[in-house]
Amino acid sequence: MVTTDDVLAFFRNELSLMSTLTMSPIPIELDTPLQGYADCDELSDAIEKYDSVFGVDVSILDMKHYYPWKLEWFFRKWFTKRPLKQVSKPLTVRMFAESAKAGRWLYD
Repeated sequence: MVTTDDVLAFFRNELSLMSTLTMSPIPIELDTPLQGYADCDELSDAIEKYDSVFGVDVSILDMKHYYPWKLEWFFRKWFTKRPLKQVSKPLTVRMFAESAKAGRWLYD
């Protein structure tokens, strides 16, 4: 039985660890938008490996639902309090975990 922690550990292992300017690590959480955490190539490689590790057919995953993704400029929070408006849906570890439990891709 696949657990949420298994999928979270998988993505934490497969994607490079982000850090702040002071080199403090920023770990991936269940609801972290993966598009903003990893570059497109690294994320697509992790998704392909997810397919083979968890047996979930991700060929039906349509990436145009999740891209383009606007990356927030680091200093933006000092100039405005308005949240950055995304034009695409976030792709999160929780989505992959729920799909792994179901044995098929559940979203789109």
